[in-house]
This record gives sequence, C-alpha cells and structure tokens, in this order.
Amino acid sequence: MARIGVVDLQGGVVEHLMHLEGIGVPAVRVKEPSDLDNLAGLIMPGGESSCLSRLFRRYGLDVAIRERFSAGLKLWGTCAGAILVARRVDGEPGHLGLMDIDIRRNAFGSQLDSFDTRAEIPAVSDRPFLLTFIRAPKITRLGKGVRSLSMLNDYWAAAEDAQTLVTAFHPELTPDSSFHGYFCRKCGLDTVAAPVSPQLSTQQWDSWTRLAPIP
Repeated sequence: MARIGVVDLQGGVVEHLMHLEGIGVPAVRVKEPSDLDNLAGLIMPGGESSCLSRLFRRYGLDVAIRERFSAGLKLWGTCAGAILVARRVDGEPGHLGLMDIDIRRNAFGSQLDSFDTRAEIPAVSDRPFLLTFIRAPKITRLGKGVRSLSMLNDYWAAAEDAQTLVTAFHPELTPDSSFHGYFCRKCGLDTVAAPVSPQLSTQQWDSWTRLAPIP
C-alpha cells in the first residue's frame, strides 16, 4: 500500500502524522533510507536546515531521497524542508537542489520575529488559511515549471512544480488539513474526512510544540 513518509529527525513530525491520520492516509516515520520503501510522497518538516542537512548526510538520506526523487517520489518541504529542496539558498547551491527555486534563510529575523498571518490560497482551499511563520525563509525566485501558490508582499510563501511542494510556513501547526490533503492528492492518494482537524490541545512529549493529542 502506498503511504506518505514524514522525515523523523526534527520538527513537527507528530503534527504532520496527526493530519495525515485525520484524512485517512497511511503514514510512516522516516529515519533511514530503508524507510523510503513503498512511499508515494515524503514530507520534510521544519527544524534547523543546517542541522538537518548534516543528519541527512550522516544517515544517507540525501543520496536515497535523490534516487527516489529520480524514480518519481513526490516531496513536500515545510520551512527548513523547503530550504533543503531549493536549488539555491542565500546565493549558494542548495543541499538537495531538487526544485528550481531560490530561498533566503531566516528572512524575517530571529525566533522573536515569528508571526501568524492569514491568506487565501485558492488552489488548495476555498477558505482563508492561518499561516504560521517561525524563523521562516522567503522564496525569492521561481524557476521554469514552478507555479506560485501564495505570494505575500515581495516573496512567495508557497509554490509547487510537478513533483515538489514547498511552504515557507507550517501548515502542520494549524487545525486545517487542507495542505496535507492537497499534497496527498498530488501523490495520487485518496483522502477522507473533513480537511479541518480538532484543535491541538493536549501534550505529547515527542511533539515539536508539545501540543499534539496523546494517542
């Protein structure tokens, strides 16, 4: 059975898994190359992009992801995950370099400059989205074949090409599962249930925000 994988090294792993479960899509944690077997798509959560790139190299995930990507694996990078897939980051070659976009890291400042805003993204949902930016990057250039999903002021907040989806913000930290449903359909998977999940209200200690419901 085709599944969605979530890279389980840093970031909102539990939150992504919760959203996928809520829309009826089988999901697994990905820690090593063998975990990439039988995946239709792979989500790379936020975190710290330099640390993640080192962990990818240590566990051989960078080579394995490139190989699976060449074979058709779909990717979704949120925040640091978007940085990892970008062709160029801060004017230098990106780590995976799989999507023809340029990204500027920490474009809004420090952790204290994190913020929420709302925006409409018609390609994904007919409802306005809450966009959560945490030490977020800005997508500053879209290459050939890359489509804008959301542009705010002078930067793109979300974009996609035929095989890759990137968001500079964190859809997993909101109760709206529309982006997860959108990615799953991009991967050729059916979804069920409403695209809005229950509020994240109780604690779980392996949750990035400590606010994921305890199973």
